[in-house]
Amino acid sequence: MGILKNIEWADTSSNLIIWKYPINKDHVNKGSALTVRESQVAIFVDKGRLADVFLPGFYKLDTNNMPVLTKLMSWKYGFETPFKSDIYFVNTKQFTNQKWGTANPILVRDKDYGAVRIRGFGNYSFKVDDAYVFMQNLSGTNTKFETNQITDYLRSMVVSGISDAIGESKVAVLDMAANLQELSRMVESKVADDFKQIGLELTNFVFESFSLPEELEKALDKNTSLGMMRGNMDVYTQMETLEAMKEAAKNQGSAGGTMGAGMGLGMGMGLGNIFANNMQQMSQNNNTKPAEQTKTCPNCNAVLHGNPKFCPECGQKIKLVCPDCGTAIKGNAKFCPECGRKLK
Repeated sequence: MGILKNIEWADTSSNLIIWKYPINKDHVNKGSALTVRESQVAIFVDKGRLADVFLPGFYKLDTNNMPVLTKLMSWKYGFETPFKSDIYFVNTKQFTNQKWGTANPILVRDKDYGAVRIRGFGNYSFKVDDAYVFMQNLSGTNTKFETNQITDYLRSMVVSGISDAIGESKVAVLDMAANLQELSRMVESKVADDFKQIGLELTNFVFESFSLPEELEKALDKNTSLGMMRGNMDVYTQMETLEAMKEAAKNQGSAGGTMGAGMGLGMGMGLGNIFANNMQQMSQNNNTKPAEQTKTCPNCNAVLHGNPKFCPECGQKIKLVCPDCGTAIKGNAKFCPECGRKLK
């Protein structure tokens, strides 16, 4: 018979929640040591009955720190003889990045689109909050218990909370992407009590994305496209007509030729109207004469018409200048030598 000197678990696994210490043929004796590391809890089990729970620390085992086991084994005079007991270590660290997704779409009543089926995806994190309750409810006395043995069960609780949260939030399906954090907190608060009942704590919950039915996504894309075209419908129509002409020209048959000719005629008339309107506008702009500037005599301020050499009121000699650029004009020039303005 061997005596256990130091009982401990050097956890090297990333997804192991509960591990049973391999006691084999060894026994626990008074004075045996128990080491419980941080993020661990140790539980002694006698004949399938949960007994004493040890939090992180170093213990010399005796009747003082094993009151439940002392009572179960009826040690009237204390812990004196070696005994055998099942010893379980429970990992209390966080298990992160646990994926969740809605296997079946969630039916949501939307004010704009009626009944809509949506899917959600994300992740969550949890840890063992009460090792005693967790072993009572889920793990039992298995040799080991891993996260993959509980993920399906936890996922079902999460999805149930999601359905309740979305229904109560009244958020429109098109606004859900902008409210992922708020929805995450709502789901977290709804599912927290369910996790606690089995000895777990939901430490984090994240919505990563939502997906809408394919038909609704196509309809939304089409509506967006139409919205972009409404302001440029004339240009869009001309582009579509041009593309149709190209396709018709590829068809060498008489029907294709006739269709191409008809489309070409319509397209030509449409473009002709555009060019005609542009030319008319340009012609109007070119025919618009600039307003003549009013000239006055520098001596008596009488209004001068044309380009007189002398004021008709006071006889003051008038210096001829270009009305556009102000350049002095010498002689009988018909055009301004600087800007080319016609003077007569």
